[in-house]
Amino acid sequence: MTARSVRSEVPLDETWRLDDLFPSMEAWEAERAAIEQMIPRVAEFRGRLGEGPQVLLECSEALESLMMRFTKAFTYAYLRFSEDGTNPAAQGLMGRVMAMQAMIGAGIAFMRPEVLGLPEGTIGRYVSEEPRLEPFLRQLELMLADKPYVLSTETETAIAALSEVLESPQMVYEWTKTSDISFEPATDSAGKQVPVSFATYEEILEISPDPALRRSAYASFSRGLARYQNALAGTFATEIKKNVAMARIRGFESATHMFLHQQEVTPEVYTNLLDVIQEELAPHMRRYVEHRRSALGLDKIMYCDIEAPLDPGYSPEISYEKGAQIIMDSTAVMGPEYADIIRVALEDRWIDRADNVGKSTGAFCASVYDVHPYILATWGDSMRSVFTVAHELGHAVQSVLASRNQRFVNARPSLVFIEAPSTFNELLLAQHVLEATDDERTRRWVITQLLGTYYHNYVRHLLEAELLRRVYAHAEAGRPITSSLLSQEKGDILDGYWAGVVEIDDGAKLTWMRQPHYYSGLYSYTYSAGLTCATVVAQALSEEGPDVAARWTRVLGEGGSRKPLELMKMAGVDLEDPGTIRSAVAYVGRLIDEVCVGVD
Repeated sequence: MTARSVRSEVPLDETWRLDDLFPSMEAWEAERAAIEQMIPRVAEFRGRLGEGPQVLLECSEALESLMMRFTKAFTYAYLRFSEDGTNPAAQGLMGRVMAMQAMIGAGIAFMRPEVLGLPEGTIGRYVSEEPRLEPFLRQLELMLADKPYVLSTETETAIAALSEVLESPQMVYEWTKTSDISFEPATDSAGKQVPVSFATYEEILEISPDPALRRSAYASFSRGLARYQNALAGTFATEIKKNVAMARIRGFESATHMFLHQQEVTPEVYTNLLDVIQEELAPHMRRYVEHRRSALGLDKIMYCDIEAPLDPGYSPEISYEKGAQIIMDSTAVMGPEYADIIRVALEDRWIDRADNVGKSTGAFCASVYDVHPYILATWGDSMRSVFTVAHELGHAVQSVLASRNQRFVNARPSLVFIEAPSTFNELLLAQHVLEATDDERTRRWVITQLLGTYYHNYVRHLLEAELLRRVYAHAEAGRPITSSLLSQEKGDILDGYWAGVVEIDDGAKLTWMRQPHYYSGLYSYTYSAGLTCATVVAQALSEEGPDVAARWTRVLGEGGSRKPLELMKMAGVDLEDPGTIRSAVAYVGRLIDEVCVGVD
C-alpha cells in the first residue's frame, strides 16, 4: 500500500506559489498588524456620514482599502490551512485571521445603519455632487436595499463582534474533515490495499473502473463518515439554527428569503430551478444510470456506481501537462486575453494539484484582487481531473477580468452568477474535444465526462439544495436537526429521485456529510443557475462564434457591478423564463440519448 505524502514531500512544481501573496510568515504578520491599525481609521467616520459627499467618499475609499488588504491576508491564511489542515501553524493563522475579521466587522458595523439613516434621496444627491462616488454606488444601493432588515448600530456592532463565533460551525466542519476523519484502506480486485482519503475518494476512487475497489472504498468512506455523524450533525444544525435566528432577528420571512435577498434573486427563480430540473431531468438520469448497470454487467447500481466509467477498458491516463494543453487549446476560441489568462494560470503555479495528508477536499478557486487567483485541486491523471481544473480556471478568468475592469468593491459577482464562468469553461473543453475527433469511442468517452458535470451540478448539488429546503422548513417549524433526521431526509430525496434505479443504503444517506456548501447559505442551488446560463451561452458560441465570445468576455469583466440576472441577460440568457431551464435540461437529454443509442 502506498502511503499518502505529507506536505513537505510534495514536489514544488505541483504546489501553488504563495510567495506571490506574502514572501514569509513574518511579512504576513507585519501586514496583519498594519491592517489592525487601519480599523480605527475607518471607525473614525462613525457619526459623520451625514456631513456630505466628501466624507462618504473618504469613508468608502478607506473601507475598500481595508477590505482589499484583509482579503489578501485572509486568503493567505486560508490557503495555508487548505493545503495542510493538520499543520499547527496553519491552524494558528486561521485563528488569528478569524479574530481579525471579527475586529473589522465590529469596527465598520456603523456604516450600514448610518447610510440607511440618511434622508431619502441623499445618496443620489451625494453621487451627483461627487462623481468619484460613482464606483461605490452599487455597494450603497445594496445597503439601501437592506434597509428593512438592518438593526441599530449598537446591535450590528455586537453581531459583527460575534462573527468568529458565528462562523465556527463551518470551521469545525473543515477541521474535522481535514484533521480528524480517517478511513481504512480499500482493497482492489487483485487484493491490493489502496489508501483512502476524502480527496482521493472523491477525485479517484469513486470513479474507479475497478468495481471491487470502488465499492470497497465506498464502504470504507461510509464507515469513516458514520463515526462522526453525530458531531457533524451538530455543526450542521448549529449553522441552520443560526441562520433561522438571524433571519428572524432581522425581520425576514425566513432564512431562505434572507439568502435570496442577499443573492438578488426572486423565490420564483429559486423554486423553478429546484422543481423544473428535478422533475424533468430525473427520467433522463434514471435511464442513463440503468444503461450503466446493463453496460457494465453490474448486479445493481449502488450510490458509488453512479459515476462508474461506462467503458472501463478505455480510460487513458492524462498527465497534467497533456491536460493543460487540452484546456489551453479548448479556450483559444475565446480570444487572446481569455486564453492568455488560462495559459499563465496553468504554467505559473497558480494551481495546487498534489494530494497530501491534511489537504482540503474537492476543488476551489480563491480570488485575490491585486495579485492573481489560486486554485486547489487534486490531480487524478484522468479526464475528470481535466474537467475539474478547467472548471476552476473559469472562475480564475472571471476573477482576473473583473479585477482588470472593476474596482475591488465591484469585482465579485453574486453567488447566483458565480458558477456560470466555471461551468462554461467545462463546456468549452467538451466542445473542443468532440469537434476534434470522429472516433465514436472517444466521443462517447468525452460525453460521459460532460455528463459528469451535469450530474454534479444538476443532480448532486441540486439534491443538496433540496435537502436544505427541507431542513430549513424543519428548523423554521422548531423541529430538532439531528443526524437521524438528516439521513432520513437525504435518503427520502435520493429514493424519490432515483425511483429504485439506485440502491440507497446507509452510506448514501450519509452524503449530507460530504459537502461544505451547507455552510454557505443557499450556495448549492446556484450551481444549477450557473450551469443553465453556461449551457445557453456555449450553445450560442457554437452557432454564432466570435461575437458570443467577445460578449461573454465583456460580461465577465462586469464582475459584481450588476445584478446577477442582469449579467445573464447581457449574455443572452433569461433565467426568469422556465423555458430557459427546460432547454438546458433538454440538451442533457440529447447527450444521454447519444450515449445510450443503439445499446439499450
